[in-house]
Amino acid sequence: MSLPLAGLKVLDFTTLLPGPYATQLLADMGAEVLRIESPTRPDLVKLMPPFVGEGPNKVSAAHATLNRNKQSMAIDLKKEGAQEIIHKLLPEYDIVIEQFRPGVMQRLGLDFDTLKEIQPKLIYCSITGYGQTGPLKDRAGHDINYLALSGLASFSGREDTGPVLSGTQIADIAGGSHHAAMAIMAAVIQRTATGEGQYLDISMSDAAMALTTMFGSNAMTSNEDPDYGQEMLNGGLLYDYYQTSDQRYISIGSLEPNFALALLTLLELDEWKNKLADQGHEMQQKLKAAINEKVQAHSLEYWQAAFAKVDACVEPVLTMNEAFKHPHFIARGMITQAIDANDNQLKQINSALPFKRQEPHRAGKKLGADTLSIMQTLGYSDEQIAQLKKGQCL
Repeated sequence: MSLPLAGLKVLDFTTLLPGPYATQLLADMGAEVLRIESPTRPDLVKLMPPFVGEGPNKVSAAHATLNRNKQSMAIDLKKEGAQEIIHKLLPEYDIVIEQFRPGVMQRLGLDFDTLKEIQPKLIYCSITGYGQTGPLKDRAGHDINYLALSGLASFSGREDTGPVLSGTQIADIAGGSHHAAMAIMAAVIQRTATGEGQYLDISMSDAAMALTTMFGSNAMTSNEDPDYGQEMLNGGLLYDYYQTSDQRYISIGSLEPNFALALLTLLELDEWKNKLADQGHEMQQKLKAAINEKVQAHSLEYWQAAFAKVDACVEPVLTMNEAFKHPHFIARGMITQAIDANDNQLKQINSALPFKRQEPHRAGKKLGADTLSIMQTLGYSDEQIAQLKKGQCL
């Protein structure tokens, strides 16, 4: 069976994480993605160690993953001849995704209104921090800023520390990447029905606010803000991380009564069973202190063995390399192989989407690896290509 997005062709003008991860998802599902990159301002992800590959094909491990199954074309969009190349690509690559600040693509003559004159069915997706409209549309930002402004950071932390940083970029990935991929696929379905393309404005700060759906809805209705360590899922109840005797951690998510009773039975905290209904902050903190005292008495290995056959929503906090070796993720196909330009096999984290490739992924390529072959396919002669290189367009 072919992958579900086979036949879709995407021009990718994005950098860093949000856009490239969105197009990685599309490419993993079979879309043909051509990444347009600057030959003079390399994506910073390319410079992040460690590196994989050999010689001129050496790339960062992060780049090799984010840009797998994509082609790479190096074009300086500010130089003469760049617009013409993009215009020639459009009849086949009828989906565009870009990640510049508002107005940049318009100044380059590559905005939606200009390109849809060439490709009427164009689906054009812009990913920015604050969207294409509103008073902050031109403001610079990063994941931490979007989480802060959206309100999400205001209750994601501890009473004694305030907001805490996440180990991954929530607004960038769950906000920018996933919302962009979903919007593009929805637009493709709509285009199939209507024959019309459209413009998609994805704001990472909007998406971060949307991610607060449960506690945000409560706050809007009650006019009371959630606070650090006071809510059901941020430390207000027993749902939390607990340190073991060897300075590791276990996660306890025993919210439902049946799971909580199983937890208390195993921990020999039977005296707390008739107090579970009391969700007052003071009582819950006393319960957590009792759980913490029990957990700190033994090692992570001890608790892994103890909870292995107990259905109480308790799991160890694994390091990344421990997680890669976990039998469950191996059985689920989450550890995959990618072939680099030197035909070496690289281990990578697989997409969590259910559409798994039968053949290995192709690792992300060096800058401009496909420039020459694509230019030739577009009908450019060797002399024309040489002229464009002389003018520093390629």
